[in-house]
Amino acid sequence: MSYLVLARKYRPRNFEEMVGQEHVVQALSNALTTQRLHHAYLFTGTRGVGKTTVSRILAKSLNCQGPDGEGGITATPCGVCQACKDIDSGRFVDYTELDAASNRGVDEVQSLLEQAVYKPVQGRFKVFMIDEVHMLTNTAFNAMLKTLEEPPEYLKFVLATTDPQKVPVTVLSRCLQFNLRPMAPETVLEHLTHVLQTEQVPAEPLALKLLARAARGSMRDALSLTDQAIAFGNGTLVEGGVRQMLGTVDRGHVFGLIEALAAGDGKTVVETSEALRRDGLSAASTLEEMTSVLQAMAVLQAVPSRAEAALDTTDPDAAETARLAVRMPADETQLLYSLCLHGRGELGLAPDEYAGLTMVLLRLLAFKPNPEKKTLNEPVRAAAPAFERQAPPVAPVSLPVVAAVAAPVAPPPGHRLSVVEPPALAGSEPRRPVAPVAPAQDAAKVVAMQVRVQPPPGARDAARSDEPSAPIVPSEDGDFWHETVTQLVLAEAISALTRELALQSQLVARDVDQWLLRVERESLNQTASREKLQTALATLGHGVKLAIEIGSVIDSPARRNKLAAEARQRAAEEAIHNDPLVQSMMRDFDARIVPGTLRPV
Repeated sequence: MSYLVLARKYRPRNFEEMVGQEHVVQALSNALTTQRLHHAYLFTGTRGVGKTTVSRILAKSLNCQGPDGEGGITATPCGVCQACKDIDSGRFVDYTELDAASNRGVDEVQSLLEQAVYKPVQGRFKVFMIDEVHMLTNTAFNAMLKTLEEPPEYLKFVLATTDPQKVPVTVLSRCLQFNLRPMAPETVLEHLTHVLQTEQVPAEPLALKLLARAARGSMRDALSLTDQAIAFGNGTLVEGGVRQMLGTVDRGHVFGLIEALAAGDGKTVVETSEALRRDGLSAASTLEEMTSVLQAMAVLQAVPSRAEAALDTTDPDAAETARLAVRMPADETQLLYSLCLHGRGELGLAPDEYAGLTMVLLRLLAFKPNPEKKTLNEPVRAAAPAFERQAPPVAPVSLPVVAAVAAPVAPPPGHRLSVVEPPALAGSEPRRPVAPVAPAQDAAKVVAMQVRVQPPPGARDAARSDEPSAPIVPSEDGDFWHETVTQLVLAEAISALTRELALQSQLVARDVDQWLLRVERESLNQTASREKLQTALATLGHGVKLAIEIGSVIDSPARRNKLAAEARQRAAEEAIHNDPLVQSMMRDFDARIVPGTLRPV
């Protein structure tokens, strides 16, 4: 007797044997039990999930005669009557399967529809099953539309497709559609375990996990791979043999790569990639395994309380995954996951897939943050003890609101924005005179846009409800740094990240040959930006070495510029609102100023 492959031997013969499609089974079973039957069904889904199987079970349910020959429509076909046995063996005259992939023309469809005028010969219903229906031509679809919409009461259509988007909407609207889902690896693993126990084939759990994962949601693929693994292992399924057959990468290599990437060890990354090349292991499989591990690591990092849901405690690799989740920062985990995911698509573009794999892995090292940024201030403090001084506590002060004269009259000469000097602290030295932060020049010159929309009352107050920026306590170092940065910006001596570093930093201390700056964001502390700023300062005669620390910034050129801009904006708004012409228009015509349309110049 010839061998029957597992995919055919264990094809479900009734709804109870269907695996992973409970939503379809429940709907069809209830419809059969209550005999609320549709005349056309459309089953969609990827390959090997049970579309043809469901069609045959449905045909048996419609035509089952029961063991005693007195049965009717049922959700549990007996499997022993003549109709059930003939449908299983493919000899039932009233059940016709048409492969639309090879019979896609209008002639084949018309030949099938010609049989619709004849009543069933042996069964209760005629069932026309058209597989891969999306392959039919437009003419063939049009030929079957009328019969599909109003078939005889004894005729049922069952259509199956892996690509429902290619089926015309005129056909979709005439069918009851069911989407068969890809099966979860856990579902496939459970079914494979049952099949191999029945076949009395010894198998290691990890070997079955590899097969379940390689099936990618298709039960037929899983059983076909199991057949191949049994032959490869001479009747036994072991993890090493299955891994070698599938060409998958040992998780040990994956963990080693992630460990090396977390440590920034490029040498180990390159050596591991070369080892994968020598062993003939798939580069695409390596990236796939890495994405699986990184996904589990990301879940652990984001939701530590769901560790049990993220990892399988029976998996020996779970402990190593949990250790790496602590070892690698969460942002690097997300970056590496994205790189691996996109790198799989780039392997085909590389001249050598292993060279492409190496470049994908080394890309993370290229984007890793500079490790020296966390310790830059340590050697500076050792070389310059003067930087250890404590900054005096900051007394809260506020900037006075500068009121402008009514437009269009220009502001009086010498009208400037001044900063209120805070009172001297007890026991502290008197402060030196402080230069003003920035002049409120041309506060009354305003650009006013044409008013086209009348906002509701209170809109102006809502638009100006933002809290003003925190005040600045001026200092000699702050005034000097603001003036120096302003000169560099106006001279266009700095740009891009270097300009942002200068504007967002606070000068904490100055020594003869070293200055200490403080920034709040670590992304500004880049070696290239610091060196470019040193070069620009040298053009102004400040040949110093810069050191940068991370901390709270209370006085920076950017904050001073923002305060000056806010003061000019307030002065401009008050100038417009105090203008007699504007006041008369608001009083006489109920005019409103559109929020956000006033800009000082």
